[in-house]
Amino acid sequence: MKKIIGSKVSYLLVSLTLFVGLLAGCGGSGNSDGGASNQPGGSGGSGGGESIKIGANLELSGAVASYGQSIAEGIDLAVEEINKGGGIDGKKLEIIKVDNKSDAAEATNAAIKLTSQDKVSAIIGAATSGDTVAQVQVVTDNHTVLLTPSGTSPIVTVGQDGKVNDYVFRTCFIDPFQGNVAANFAAKELKVTKAAIFADSASDYAKGLAVSFKDTFTKAGGSIVSEEAYVAKDTDFRATLTRIKAANPEFIFIPGYYEEVGLIIKQARELGITVPFMGGDGWDSPKLVELAGAAALNNTYITNHYSSEDPDKTIQTFVTAFKGKYNGKSPDAFNALGYDSVYLLADGIKRAGSADGAKIKDALAQTKDLALVSGKITIDQQHNPAKTATVLEYKDGKQVFKTKVNP
Repeated sequence: MKKIIGSKVSYLLVSLTLFVGLLAGCGGSGNSDGGASNQPGGSGGSGGGESIKIGANLELSGAVASYGQSIAEGIDLAVEEINKGGGIDGKKLEIIKVDNKSDAAEATNAAIKLTSQDKVSAIIGAATSGDTVAQVQVVTDNHTVLLTPSGTSPIVTVGQDGKVNDYVFRTCFIDPFQGNVAANFAAKELKVTKAAIFADSASDYAKGLAVSFKDTFTKAGGSIVSEEAYVAKDTDFRATLTRIKAANPEFIFIPGYYEEVGLIIKQARELGITVPFMGGDGWDSPKLVELAGAAALNNTYITNHYSSEDPDKTIQTFVTAFKGKYNGKSPDAFNALGYDSVYLLADGIKRAGSADGAKIKDALAQTKDLALVSGKITIDQQHNPAKTATVLEYKDGKQVFKTKVNP
């Protein structure tokens, strides 16, 4: 998620600052390979040290703080469970969290700190695609695995040059899959033939979903009667919604984030637009209901990574544990993806037999049929998981499980 922002200048400047600080603080005595045998991220692998350090580079404040906070809750539950079970080969997991403030430059800075100062073996995060891509050069240079729970843009794991980012993986499915699922649901389940698209023009996440939705929907025999755009932080969408209404769509697809989507849905209903709306996982936040209102969200749908109402035994075990830790709170998809990210990474570290970044990378790339809360994962050659998607419906402000869709 989120637009991609270049950060090489920030990376170079902060790298220099941290390098000077490290020399001053450590007397320049560190090993040239980036870690001694008692550092989990260093060349000593799993042989030394009392814990395995994992960084969490998350949006804990800022525009999409809801995502990062939910991921952090899922991470904490998983780490607690793993450590209670004896850790990984007797070593406890130690999470070092850094707030990237929902900003790509801050995400770069956080990655530099986690790799250069904290010497983590891997980084979980960020929540959005832009904040994840901002870390790619840092983790590549430092041979540190980066695992995003929810960065769904294809260019997270495969650069714009078409090359796979060796040290970057994801727990979630990618944008084109979400767009395809939404289009097929609209055409086959809702039986609509005329759709409108209203997308954030500055978001790679939104644009990716919009392109795949349009392609799949038109191939299924539907027509796009209106395509409109908004910009993040807009608050008044009435003029554009009036144009969309005039095109007489039977369905409106809004790939965006909850901050704007909540206001769009509210204002659309106030204008008398009653057709179904649908979006992606960017809608998934309790804030959406606060912004839109429970009644306005009726007859709306989202593609998502899982549903807490899914009767699957693995899911219900997770839901029970999560509610026990967080005072009865029902876990959302970002909670589940944070939780799954820890278990995916832990499985890779255990199979690698080491906390060395290069070995973890190779192990993650070989992941096959790993059963997690958000689905059974097999990592493909582009470091994306093949897994199911879930369609949810909002009813009186609550997400209701609708169906599962296989890739």
